[in-house]
Parts: sequence; structure tokens; C-alpha cells
Amino acid sequence: MQFTTIASTQRGLDGLIASDIARKILSGQLLPGDILPSEVELCEQLGVSRTALREALKLVSSKGMLESRPKVGTRVRPRNNWNILDVQLLEWMNGMEGTLEMYHQFLEFRRVIEPHATRLAALNATSEQRIELSRVHEEMCIVAKDFDPDRWVDVDTRFHRAIFLASGNCFYAPFGNVLTTVFKWFISHSSKEGGMCLEDHHRIYRAIMIGDGDAAYEASLALMTASKHRL
Repeated sequence: MQFTTIASTQRGLDGLIASDIARKILSGQLLPGDILPSEVELCEQLGVSRTALREALKLVSSKGMLESRPKVGTRVRPRNNWNILDVQLLEWMNGMEGTLEMYHQFLEFRRVIEPHATRLAALNATSEQRIELSRVHEEMCIVAKDFDPDRWVDVDTRFHRAIFLASGNCFYAPFGNVLTTVFKWFISHSSKEGGMCLEDHHRIYRAIMIGDGDAAYEASLALMTASKHRL
């Protein structure tokens, strides 16, 4: 794996280096078990000092993505060691393509928690939250008529975020904020060929609006079918 020179001032340089390395790992360009080039080679490839490089490697290692061992070097750790819900790690994922394995795993994660959050939203959403969900749903319908990928990713992300926030559960609500980047990343892949699952979203919306928790749960679960997301 070849790294390219990073052009920047010294300030914030370690963050840029860390982002570059982490994104190569997240995209699958660097695989679990791969050993990074030596410090000398990396410094030459990136055009940075050893101090900046070491700080960057510490930062990526703190997310569980790298480990350093004497006489072995710095190795990419298996995915189950990654702190995948770390806010900075999620920011590094912004705007990049993921691997099919990661898309599958995120869908499995959603299948476990999102139908329950949707059920709670149907039962607990306030009048203001239902009004906001109605606004977002109306915008979804408008975007769907004249499909625009970027607008769809934005509005679909806001739809699912609104559901988590409306759950009334203090442990579910943070997912609506923390997972915004991952939702955008996933939805971008899912809708790349124009797939919107609009009718599934309609069913979720209607169930929440009438306060039918069981129907909301089933509608959300139906949306989690892999074949509906290019998987």
C-alpha cells in the first residue's frame, strides 16, 4: 500500500495523517493483519516528520484499528477491535465507500435496534416530533418524484434520525445523532441505483402517526431486508 504526500501546515497535521491511514483501513485498502511500512518509509511517502507520524499512529491505535509490536511493526487489527461508534472514527468514514461486509454488518445492527426504536416512536413521539417527521416525510415524497441522490441521502438520514430521537428512550436517542454519518454512508450505497424503498417508508410513517407500535415495528423490520439495499 502506497501513501501519498500530505500537504499541510504542522498544525493539525497528525489529524490529517490519522484520517488518511484510517480511511485506507475502513475502505479495505489496508486489511486486518496487514503491516504498515516502517516509520522511515511512511515519513518519506507522506512527507511528514516522525513526531507527526507517531502522534497520528497513536490516534488511530486509540480507535482500536492498529497495534504496534516490537520486531513486528504496526499491524491493522481485526474489525471486532475497532471502536466503530467513536465520533472521530465515524467522521473519517464520511464521504467514502465502505466494504460490502461493513454494509451487511451495519444492516444487521439496524435490524436489531431500529424496529424497537420505531415501535417506541409510535408510542412516545410528542406532537412536535410527529410534526417534524411529517415535514421530513413530505420532503421525501418530493425528492422521490424527481430523484436526486444527494438530496435523498440527506432526507432519508433525517427521517431515521427523527425516529430515534422520537423514541423517548435516552439510550436510543443518541444513535440518531452518533450514527448520522453511518446512515449517510449506508444510504448512499443503498440508493445508488435509484432504490428508495419509498413504500416501506410510507408504512413506517403512517404507523408512527397513528400510534400503532406493532405496525411500526413490522414496517421497520420489513425495510431491513438485505435485497432492498443492494446487498
